[in-house]
Amino acid sequence: MIAYISVGVDDMARAKRFYTAFLPALGYELDEADGELGFALPVPPGQAPVQPPIQPEFYVKSPFDGNPASTGNGSMIAFEAHDQQQVRDLHAAGLAAGGTDEGQPGFRAAYGAHFYVAYLRDPQGNKIALFSSNPNEPGRDGP
Repeated sequence: MIAYISVGVDDMARAKRFYTAFLPALGYELDEADGELGFALPVPPGQAPVQPPIQPEFYVKSPFDGNPASTGNGSMIAFEAHDQQQVRDLHAAGLAAGGTDEGQPGFRAAYGAHFYVAYLRDPQGNKIALFSSNPNEPGRDGP
């Protein structure tokens, strides 16, 4: 079970603009501490944040070693959207907030019939996927 993911960035203001363009729409709440960003889904009432199921957290930080941030070759973080329209909307919001397109919203032949996905790079170059696999929506091969 994944507890948290961190990406390194050199420009926190640009990163904040990018990630706040779509993560709050997915239910993530922003926590800023010491000039760095943390995003987490709210913990359900009556559940401690460390009890299973853990709500994965996403951190945007300066590298701990003080060197410039770099992206991982082959690394990608995926966030699940509610539906195909939200994938399109959030992809557009990420582009408007300084991200770059890495793959327009749509179906991919290599994945399941309902896996609808778009890809972005954040301003640092980290690869982000936004996807929906909602079985109540039309799939790649029709309804």
